[in-house]
Amino acid sequence: MQLLRFHLIDDNSCEKEIKQRLEQKLDRMVLHDLYEKSKTAPTAEERERARKEYLDRRGVREIFRW
Repeated sequence: MQLLRFHLIDDNSCEKEIKQRLEQKLDRMVLHDLYEKSKTAPTAEERERARKEYLDRRGVREIFRW
């Protein structure tokens, strides 16, 4: 609804929240892509690199990783 109001009615009062939610969605999409690559990349090196980046972005500390 906020997107509709923003685009159709030119209501800029919710612009900040819209930007915040779109950034959250983009972050989730990047995390999903990294997780997928960590499972399906063609080489073990690429899978490990994607796994490490995924865990870094998720905020998993080194002591909790395998």
